[in-house]
Amino acid sequence: MLRLTGVPLGLDFTGADLKQAAAKRLRVPESALGQVRLVKKSVDARKKDKVCFICALEAQVRGEDKLLSRLRDNRVQKAKAYRYQLPQGEPLAQRPVVVGFGPAGMFAALLLAQCGHRPIVLERGLPVEQREKSVETFWREGRLDPESNVQFGEGGAGAFSDGKLTTGTGDERIRKVLEELAAAGAPQEILTDAKPHIGTDKLPGAVRAIREKILALGGEVRFSCKVVGFRRKGGALSGLEVETAGRRQVVECSQAILAVGHSARDVFRLLEREGLPLQAKAFSVGARIEHPRELIDRAQYGSFAGHPALGAADYKLSCHLENGRGVYTFCMCPGGTVTGAASEEGGVVTNGMSPWARDGRNSNAALLVGVGPQDFGGDGPLAGVEFQRRMEEAAFRLAGGAYAAPAQRVEDFLSGRESVRFGEVLPTYQPGVVPSDLRRCLPQAVTESMGAALPRLGRQLKGFDWGEALLTGPETRSSSPVRVLRGEDLQSPGLPGLYPCGEGAGFAGGIVSAAVDGLRCAEAVMAQGRR
Repeated sequence: MLRLTGVPLGLDFTGADLKQAAAKRLRVPESALGQVRLVKKSVDARKKDKVCFICALEAQVRGEDKLLSRLRDNRVQKAKAYRYQLPQGEPLAQRPVVVGFGPAGMFAALLLAQCGHRPIVLERGLPVEQREKSVETFWREGRLDPESNVQFGEGGAGAFSDGKLTTGTGDERIRKVLEELAAAGAPQEILTDAKPHIGTDKLPGAVRAIREKILALGGEVRFSCKVVGFRRKGGALSGLEVETAGRRQVVECSQAILAVGHSARDVFRLLEREGLPLQAKAFSVGARIEHPRELIDRAQYGSFAGHPALGAADYKLSCHLENGRGVYTFCMCPGGTVTGAASEEGGVVTNGMSPWARDGRNSNAALLVGVGPQDFGGDGPLAGVEFQRRMEEAAFRLAGGAYAAPAQRVEDFLSGRESVRFGEVLPTYQPGVVPSDLRRCLPQAVTESMGAALPRLGRQLKGFDWGEALLTGPETRSSSPVRVLRGEDLQSPGLPGLYPCGEGAGFAGGIVSAAVDGLRCAEAVMAQGRR
């Protein structure tokens, strides 16, 4: 089997077109080819009058070695078959525990279950089907459940997002993550799209299917079960103190993967009290920016906008300012909505999500500015948490409570005046928005950087700095403000047997990288258990 990369195909390509393109690249007749399949597909919109797909194909052909020698084309290589190999070994002495059931915890538990180790999962929130009701109540009525919300519960924060599966890492475990999600009911296109996404409407079903798979393999998932302390024996982990419905008990374990997500601030405080090594970490803050979906589609695809093969357009923009700060777009949600993502009472947090169809009237993204310990206004590893909290509480007060969010037209923001109305772009944030001035809830360094960046980003993407576009904030939870340190064996130096994992520990940024880190931590648990 040969792998062909950089193969251009029209937007309406068929299976016959795949074979024809492969034959052309290999310089052989179509009759010489066996199976030809699509491996990866991305949109090439650099030429607005000739938008197409750039694809990777795999093709069966006789005499591969001779053909490769004749072609001498680095776009044609032998295909590398990859299949994740489950770690082998004896059963662990004690059942491993996984704390948190977001992407990192879920894939850690899945791998442990597939290897016969019957993990115990402790999740502070609710099953995804009950969690959906809590989130809908918050968005509709402004009533927040601090233990069941966009941040906490089965599926983690990623369950209420676009379900983007892009990552900057090249780890081969990514393929296992995608295959498991597809097997759990996620759209099969995630296996071939260069920028795969599942969609908020499809994610809960996939999450539920993975949970059921873990249970069928002998694992256990305990919901509404919050870790509140650690037990030690000989300096190492011997158990976890948990609280369920106000009742405390101890779960005995010598190995636990801590995958609590980037918003488990009470757990960060617990780790600090327990003397585990933590560091304040740089992250980014800003606001969501909304445009009409059709505006973004036209800017990216020109006359091809609206073609059914393309769907809603995405973008990824960035610039570096003279003040030394980077400003960039993040978590772009084509045809999506801005969502309320608070997990603490008295604070406003924004995020974005899209359904699978990405067919909403607006498209949105986070417009973020890099910040670091020098901005936090305090010392200690949790200074970034307090920095986030101050912005969230200021936004709550600014918008009058009830978890409405402050919002501002871009024209008003750039002119330094408070918005008193909205124009052509209607806000999608729920529970609701209030026209305001984001400078009253975001730090000056952040708003000045956003203001300087908007015209520059508008030159990268026509219309991005359109005056009618809408900013809704604050966006404070793009990544963890804390890094929970771990050694080369992935264990905490302060508590052997505890494996800080995923986005909350500062070792991932997004669904796929968190899931991959979950797999790595599960592998480390099994390797340690065999010693």
